[in-house]
Amino acid sequence: MNAADSMTRNVITVGEDSPVVDAARLMIDYRASGLPVVSHLGHVVGIVTEGDLLRRVETATDKRCTTWGALFAPGRAADAYARSHGRKVGEVMTRGVECVAPDTPLTEVVRLMEARHIKRLPVVDGTRTGRPNRSESVEPP
Repeated sequence: MNAADSMTRNVITVGEDSPVVDAARLMIDYRASGLPVVSHLGHVVGIVTEGDLLRRVETATDKRCTTWGALFAPGRAADAYARSHGRKVGEVMTRGVECVAPDTPLTEVVRLMEARHIKRLPVVDGTRTGRPNRSESVEPP
């Protein structure tokens, strides 16, 4: 079996410049736990998931940074602030998404998902660098 044999077809995607609220609405409307993020050329540039939307200032679930935390991990505090206050998908999405081709053996797909501790693996036509003509997604059953 290959990735094409178990992927979800007709995946809903979102652009980097899309408002976070639009991505959240799409996820709710289509009962999706994540959306591939594509560039204006259709390249997969990231993924936005429920986890990316958990800690948001709008819902008062953002992490409060202590003075000590900001002192010892200033980069992490700044990143958490940017993600919880980001208005565009590109500001909150996960970058550097691993992609596979439709003919990738399912054993390799499972190995990648386990090794990278990920739940979604976009299936794209073209190379693994995320240059699809179409975007599908493999998620566990």
